[in-house]
Amino acid sequence: MEDLAERLRASGHCVIAASPYRNGWARAAHMLWTTVSRRRDYRIAVVDLYSGRAFFWGEGVCRVLSLLRKPHVLVLRGGNLPAFARRRSARVGRVLKSASAVTAPSRYLLEEMKRYREDVRLLPNPLALEAYPFRLRPRPRPRLVWVRAFHEIYNPSLAVRVLASLAKEFDDASLVMVGRDKGDGSFQRARRLAAALGVAERVRFPGGVPKSGVPRWLDEGDIFLNTTNIDNTPVSVLEAMACGLPVVSTDVGGLPYLLESGRDALLVPPGDAEAMADAVRRVLTEPGLAERLSRGGRERAELFDWPVVMAQWEHLLGSLEGTGAA
Repeated sequence: MEDLAERLRASGHCVIAASPYRNGWARAAHMLWTTVSRRRDYRIAVVDLYSGRAFFWGEGVCRVLSLLRKPHVLVLRGGNLPAFARRRSARVGRVLKSASAVTAPSRYLLEEMKRYREDVRLLPNPLALEAYPFRLRPRPRPRLVWVRAFHEIYNPSLAVRVLASLAKEFDDASLVMVGRDKGDGSFQRARRLAAALGVAERVRFPGGVPKSGVPRWLDEGDIFLNTTNIDNTPVSVLEAMACGLPVVSTDVGGLPYLLESGRDALLVPPGDAEAMADAVRRVLTEPGLAERLSRGGRERAELFDWPVVMAQWEHLLGSLEGTGAA
């Protein structure tokens, strides 16, 4: 959403954004305050809708927007939203029906959330493809890359277990794990596991990096691991495909809707280190597979390029122009 705001500003639109605060309650309060105090400065609102506690913040903002008679677009976010919605179906349905339009960044969320509102639109998370130089990997080495925040839902320890399995037969197997520590202990557990499995010297933890630095780290690797237990349409996977890395991913959430196993990625069950390690072995040894995944991944990523998605956003927002009271 931050990228969308920047792109809209660059196209000449006036955009008011909220909120810069990371603390939950401060963030919610600032979102509500901005919605009310700046009501004469905007005509259309765009609201991210997540699951968990963040859902209630979005719900509150939508109620205020309805009272102000402001047209607003809901953007469905997070692979856990369908499960959350099943527990609170009436409440979620009311929020979705109050919006002028509802968008989903993945076919998975679109299909799962259509039961609450039939006209959900598909608007994918975009990429600035020019920032991700493509390098074909016809003969990859066992240089693994993992890019995600360290949190248990992304199962970072699984990547370490995959490396330990591969290290038994590939002397040059290595792993780079790029991401900030979310503070739930998963970062420390991954480091301890690497030491316990004897692969600590093969793993690098550069920490969180700015978005502009992600392509450099991806370029150092040859195979991308996505180990998540819950997911929607992860930008990190799209970034890896744009750079030409063959992707080996769990098949959870929206990933089977995003990836075609054998064409642009290999999909394995969640939490299964040996299945993921075997998939990596296939990429390293099966003739033609790595090149097919590398090319197919780039072709898939090109569907998410910013100019393609931006045109859809401008069409949607233009169709809502003037439909509210202000």
